Amino acid sequence: MKKVLITGGSGGIGSAIVRLFSQNGYAVYFTYNNSHAEALSLQKETNATPIKCDLKNSESVSSLKNAIGSVDILINNAGISQFSLFTDISESDWDNMMEVNLKSAFLVTKIFLPNMISKKWGRIINVSSMWGISGASCEVHYSASKAGLIGLTKALAKEVAPSNVTVNCVAPGIIDTKMNAHLSQEDKREFEECVPLLRSGKPEEVANAIMFLASEQASYITGVVLPVDGGYTI
Repeated sequence: MKKVLITGGSGGIGSAIVRLFSQNGYAVYFTYNNSHAEALSLQKETNATPIKCDLKNSESVSSLKNAIGSVDILINNAGISQFSLFTDISESDWDNMMEVNLKSAFLVTKIFLPNMISKKWGRIINVSSMWGISGASCEVHYSASKAGLIGLTKALAKEVAPSNVTVNCVAPGIIDTKMNAHLSQEDKREFEECVPLLRSGKPEEVANAIMFLASEQASYITGVVLPVDGGYTI
């Protein structure tokens, strides 16, 4: 039974990933930080194992490794967003965005990758955003952090390919989650009118893309950025 770790597993996309991998017979572990009630509810529903972890802190990430051991599949999904004019972004806003969205992927990958290399098998899937591809007005720090994940994906994919470890990335578009709850119905409709498929995506659709990249069917795919955005970035 392959072991999978999903960071930020109690959120909208994260919980969909937890459910899908649990349903398909994986041993699933997921992290959360503040969403204790949601994590326990998801554990009860899926039998996955929740672990509280501050992914910005290397000591906390080391404790995560001690609790789980090695993993076969790592899904760096944890992330935050913030809507703000560039001139209003504080230094602490910028640092927090980079630490949660980018540094956490670095820390978690760094600590679990050596076992994948030694086993000559592994899957790493990073969850970026379509804004990491095209950039979003009033979300400069978010877009920059998600673009950083894309760069991390491409560079690491080249580095670890000889060890039969693949590194890929999904770039979700407008997905029906709490992260987009700040949008008014009017704003949401305006966004959806710019999507060729004329609708928002579902968390399960992102999870399906991740499941594919984690599977043997994707064994010859590495370093790609797979948009799950209804065609927005065409």
